[in-house]
Amino acid sequence: MAPFTLAHLSDPHLPPLPKPRLIELAGKRALGYVNWTRNRHKYQRREVLDVLVADVKAQAPDHIAVTGDLVNLALEAEFAPARAWLDDVGPPDRVTTIPGNHDAYVRATFHRFGETFAPYLAGDDGSTGFPSLRRRGPLALISLSTAVPTLPLMATGTLGREQLAALEQMLERLSAEDVFRVLLVHHPLKSDARQKRMTDSGELLALLKRHGVELILHGHDHIHSTMWFEGPNGNIPAVGVPSASALAHGRYPAAAYNLFTIEKDNAGWRCEQTVRSLESGFQIRQIKHTRLV
Repeated sequence: MAPFTLAHLSDPHLPPLPKPRLIELAGKRALGYVNWTRNRHKYQRREVLDVLVADVKAQAPDHIAVTGDLVNLALEAEFAPARAWLDDVGPPDRVTTIPGNHDAYVRATFHRFGETFAPYLAGDDGSTGFPSLRRRGPLALISLSTAVPTLPLMATGTLGREQLAALEQMLERLSAEDVFRVLLVHHPLKSDARQKRMTDSGELLALLKRHGVELILHGHDHIHSTMWFEGPNGNIPAVGVPSASALAHGRYPAAAYNLFTIEKDNAGWRCEQTVRSLESGFQIRQIKHTRLV
């Protein structure tokens, strides 16, 4: 059987930002809009995102995972362009997305992500709740949502008891199958930044220690990252990726995405990671290749 290739990109923060109505610029959005107009518009660039996605398509992956923050301030006017962009990335059977904290920026539009991207969220059973399960080749793609509205200056995420309980049941069922389990979540499972952390990551880590998965993919931090967490049969790699639309700035690297090549290896699995990143001259080049599993 040929290896299965999974592409992972995150945090496109789809530019440009539509001009908000005055009534929309209250509370948290006001601060976010000031940040966008003063800083973020300089390095979140649509031309970067377009170059990156073109390269993803050129690699012809079997599936693409987009781990959240498709929009910026969750303005009503942001969702239709973001859906058009995702439709261009690929059809719902070839692309899976989950929400990030910017997709649930305020309570007024908290519901809009689920409505707009329902075909890209839905599990194989048709449901759009979380956790959801999609089977693609040898993969079991398990989607979680940490997206909740938060106070100004906060970018935390939370799974909640119900989602964690349902995830445990799902992993118990999958344990009897010979599948490569990939967990998709926006927030990293460990963060030194209190205002950006997953508030119940300890509960998730304890659950994974009992039941395990083969690979965790996340975004949120806008950096290259590989962390390892304890599972029942060894350590589990958790891989983060920079923003898919970013120019390099400060401590944040330029836009990049990951390709994971997954195949059976005797009684276990083999998973190799290739990192492709924006380089000078708006070219996407391979900058890393390593075996994870």
